[in-house]
Amino acid sequence: METKTISLPKLNNLAPTMESTALKLMEETGELAQAIGKFRGLNGEEITVDEGDVIKMIADELLDVAQTAVSMMFVIEEKYQVDIDGVVQEHIEKLIRKGYIK
Repeated sequence: METKTISLPKLNNLAPTMESTALKLMEETGELAQAIGKFRGLNGEEITVDEGDVIKMIADELLDVAQTAVSMMFVIEEKYQVDIDGVVQEHIEKLIRKGYIK
């Protein structure tokens, strides 16, 4: 099984809640969608941004989404005592059961 491992920090200068983090996740996901759609011409507008710059924008927005998701993981670990490592293992097992990975 091929994996991509990223390690993102806990944002220690914020006091996020599950709700505020969920809203931030939706905001960041919207920005990712905009980078993918608008800047690749999927909305019908003329593309004025270089393809390489667009791909960099997409990568940047994707990491914003990932950072926000990781922040929510910290919140639910600390405030709700969820074992994220266990949930990750269950997630991988589900992907195997569904045939998404071998």
